[in-house]
Amino acid sequence: MLIRLLTALTLMTGTAQAQAARTPSHCIALAGEIDGAAFVQAASYDVDVPSETVLIHYIDHASFLIRSHGGLNIVTDFTGYIGNVPMIPDVVTMNHAHDTHWTAFPDPAISHALNGWGPFGQGIDHHVDLGEVLVRNVSTDIRSQYGGSEAKGNSIFVFEMAGLCIGHLGHLHHEPDAGQYAAIGRLDVVMAPIDGGMTLDLPTMTRVLKRLKSSVVLPMHWFSDYTLDEFLIGMADEFAVVEVGGPALQVSRDRLPARPTIMVLRPEWLQR
Repeated sequence: MLIRLLTALTLMTGTAQAQAARTPSHCIALAGEIDGAAFVQAASYDVDVPSETVLIHYIDHASFLIRSHGGLNIVTDFTGYIGNVPMIPDVVTMNHAHDTHWTAFPDPAISHALNGWGPFGQGIDHHVDLGEVLVRNVSTDIRSQYGGSEAKGNSIFVFEMAGLCIGHLGHLHHEPDAGQYAAIGRLDVVMAPIDGGMTLDLPTMTRVLKRLKSSVVLPMHWFSDYTLDEFLIGMADEFAVVEVGGPALQVSRDRLPARPTIMVLRPEWLQR
């Protein structure tokens, strides 16, 4: 697996609203692997993002910063804190299985604060088109703390941008059914909880990821290297494994790895 380091570019002076049209993705179309492509790793979250490229920074637990070329900042499973930076994200997504995945008081300056749930048992539907980025969701069921369940209580969020489909599985408690798999579509990059119990058990999560066949898997929601290693062992027959050595990378459609690859990011709060 070839890794090429990308030299950090000029620091951004502020977040700009994206104006460019969105390159169509292939979320709903099954696509083959891209032979001979190389992955590009970024040095830091606060670099300019090249055209047709997405920056992903693992913040903590299940929170990632996803930044577009045009300067749109998206934070997944937003808890209200991302680090000691004066950044107000343009979009935040949240799930409410546990309080480490949402906040009841998102900053009112956030343009789009998207809950992954709606009225009890009814779910919610998001289709937020920001030009450069499309944000949508697929509702899933969750277990309650007391043995019950809430139908459509959480969401898998999908971000279509730079010709890529990037999925965040959230606090997934069951394998998607056929309709949910179809709605999710073909994910190039997927952020997957691998704790092995609070979400899905590892054999089921492994089965889900092998069915999705994403080019890049980003493990999240793991509490020790023991759990991480157990997950990697279970995936090693079909996936390459790369320790990125930091919290951030950049990805573009023309540089996806030829073999499905698990990219291990180490979480880090956003810092000045």
